[in-house]
Amino acid sequence: MAGNSQRRNRRTSNKKGMQVGSGGQRRRGLEGRGPTPPAEERKKHKKNRMATAKAKQAANRRPAPRRGGVKGTSEMVVGRNPVFEALRDGVPATTLYVQQYIDNDERVREALQLAGERGNIHLMEAPRPELDRMTNGLNHQGLVLQVPPYEYADPQDLTAAAYDNGEDPLIVALDGVTDPRNLGAIVRSVSAFGGHGVVVPERRAAGMTAGAWKSSAGTAARTPVSRVTNLTRALEAYKKEGIAIVGLAADGEHTVEDLEALGGPVVIVIGSEGKGLGRLVGETCDYRVRISMPGGAESLNAGVAAGIVMYEVARRRA
Repeated sequence: MAGNSQRRNRRTSNKKGMQVGSGGQRRRGLEGRGPTPPAEERKKHKKNRMATAKAKQAANRRPAPRRGGVKGTSEMVVGRNPVFEALRDGVPATTLYVQQYIDNDERVREALQLAGERGNIHLMEAPRPELDRMTNGLNHQGLVLQVPPYEYADPQDLTAAAYDNGEDPLIVALDGVTDPRNLGAIVRSVSAFGGHGVVVPERRAAGMTAGAWKSSAGTAARTPVSRVTNLTRALEAYKKEGIAIVGLAADGEHTVEDLEALGGPVVIVIGSEGKGLGRLVGETCDYRVRISMPGGAESLNAGVAAGIVMYEVARRRA
């Protein structure tokens, strides 16, 4: 009998029943879900998107330092006024060649003074025949300024700089822009509106010459320019990082003021004033946008168009 009683008590004690307290039947439902995860771990949050893109970019990034891309070619600035203006506008230079027995006029004195103030420009005296040889017979007027090769950035460095600052990338790519002054003006707009750099192709496009540097009004010193062998492939690589590719076209399906994609990570592609975007580059774009022009003009200068779109992007991000 005692054994049967113990077995009954054991079965009774193991039987599931209502727990003591009002919430016994729904204890799991009353348990908290823990602290809210950080923004970087919440899907669809901007910080999560940026963290994911940064991780992808870091995984694919080549181990190259900033400004570790291709180098341009050395350049000579010749003539008294061009040399003076290049020195005045901060164009990088390594050596100022001065003709022996030169007529020391005001412009020559000003150029020598500016070169001396820089402190890192060598002053070299050379006979006229040597300067003629160096400049292939150009009218140098006794002054020749040696400009070092521009060191272009790697295209992945532009997005890396944005992610490192916790920002969505904002890049301008140029397709067929051949005027160095336009390139310099675009670099200036990118700097003014918080962009992270400019991408240009190697062929049939302007590079960072002394003229481009002058037009940038000094902003080329802090705004990197990348030079790529194939612009379409560079844009495809940016697309894989989750960056929208937006091409500017007179017959674009969207207007600049209506395209929501301009508020996120974006590469703005600008073509030449006459021909616009090339076929392959245009097909690579996710969106094609136009600038509304009530005045009826057919097109805008590439530098002006870039400034308008960059302003719209900056306005959305403010």
